[in-house]
Amino acid sequence: MTAGGERMAARGDVSRSFVVAIDGPSGAGKGTVARAIARDLGCSSVDTGAMYRAVAWACLERNVPIDDEAAVAMLATQAVFELHDGVRIDGADVSAVIRTARIDAAAARVARLPAVREILVDRQRAYAAEGTVVMEGRDIGTVVFPEADVKIYLDASPEERARRRSTDDARRGDAPAATRAVAVALEARDRSDRTRTASPLVTAPDAVVIDTSDMDVAAVVDRVLQIVRDRRARAGY
Repeated sequence: MTAGGERMAARGDVSRSFVVAIDGPSGAGKGTVARAIARDLGCSSVDTGAMYRAVAWACLERNVPIDDEAAVAMLATQAVFELHDGVRIDGADVSAVIRTARIDAAAARVARLPAVREILVDRQRAYAAEGTVVMEGRDIGTVVFPEADVKIYLDASPEERARRRSTDDARRGDAPAATRAVAVALEARDRSDRTRTASPLVTAPDAVVIDTSDMDVAAVVDRVLQIVRDRRARAGY
């Protein structure tokens, strides 16, 4: 990446790239949709939540106190992330182990640390410095890329999100959980995400909101792809 590209990325300037920002709470379908859109566009898909989860996992593995903001920020600064074909941090494949209730809780605490968010936001912006990217998370359209070309906010009813999460094969690190127990955990995570001081989960004013409660994956992907194609056409891509 060029120095100029790094400066543009640090400002969230997407003039040399095309950014699709997909935000929303857990269980709304962000990851599945983001990967499908990226495949269609032939570009990278970045799961920003996986970065917070990986940092949380590394803290637990290395006995770094999660409430020690300076120590966690140092870990996040030095970490080497690989987010393609799974999730790796400093060479360790954590694709499965970060999808557990234990890491859910730890990642929520990490995500509330302003210094850590600042570091990871800068690193997330670097992914789009010189190319097209589909990025999913909870603050992409509001903080990471407020000038993103496309902003999508996916949501679903709490009951539907809990049902999806309880049957999610990707969360194979946990034993099967009752939907009600998952709903309680999601409620706690929603509350944490929406009340944190640093980059709370909110809907960007210019985001297209899609309620996926009664939609299958294919329908959601088709809807988002149509929005992306329309914006790319208008932008001359």
